[in-house]
Amino acid sequence: MDFFEIFISIIKTIQFRDVIDILAIAFIIFGLFRLVRETRAVQLLKGVLFLFIIYFLSSLFQLVMLSSLLRAFFEASVVLIAIIFQPEIRKALEQVGRNKKWKRLITIFRQGRGDEWEQKVKKSIIDAADTATLFSHSRTGALIVFERETMLSDIAATGTVVDAETSVALFGNIFFNKAPLHDGASIIRDGKLFAAGCILPLTDNTDVDINLGTRHRAALGISEQSDAVVLVISEETGVISLAFDGELTRDYTRESLIKKLNELMLDEFEDVNTFRLKRGRKSK
Repeated sequence: MDFFEIFISIIKTIQFRDVIDILAIAFIIFGLFRLVRETRAVQLLKGVLFLFIIYFLSSLFQLVMLSSLLRAFFEASVVLIAIIFQPEIRKALEQVGRNKKWKRLITIFRQGRGDEWEQKVKKSIIDAADTATLFSHSRTGALIVFERETMLSDIAATGTVVDAETSVALFGNIFFNKAPLHDGASIIRDGKLFAAGCILPLTDNTDVDINLGTRHRAALGISEQSDAVVLVISEETGVISLAFDGELTRDYTRESLIKKLNELMLDEFEDVNTFRLKRGRKSK
């Protein structure tokens, strides 16, 4: 009865804000476990748990030096966690930043994305699709990155800034196998060829098909670290592929490639324009 009365008294002290606080912490813990369950961080967590058990036992049996050492370790754990789990923390923050609802809210108030921007993007998509079709027949390897919300200026800095209108002829010159920039990736920003000969990070995913070459692994790598859409033409098979959100889809034709790129690059823009139009009508 005493335990029951204590439990009831504790329940009575809980306020609505306490419930919100508990749910928020539970959501964060669940998100962390979901983030690290399929990564190398799981092994690190097991190691931290093992040290915590050792600390508990050393305190229980009054092992002063060992418990003091472990206590100092746990006091500095915030900094250590930030260092050890840096890739996972970065990935989590990037996923939050790439959340469609947040992106749409930011894009609604962004200026400079009008009909002219849309036409440039559509032209770059068609030019890329025509180039991909041509390269597929000639077995010319290529890597073309369509920048979206995540800016890739650090990646562009590894190559050569071009800042030119897209065209099949320009792509042909860049990816010609004797050209100095043909081994790197080209970045398209706002419908223009921003940079060429850029070096992309390779994917850390160990489950990638072993038959995929460096171009495909680089395409997956940048799509894991940003919201970019990456067009890959295989030099060995001529297969046209797209990498986005860490996934690789293959065997595109010219028509299906244009359709998919329009969907990935322009659907969100059209949704925002529709929202702005409705809001303008309401204000009138």
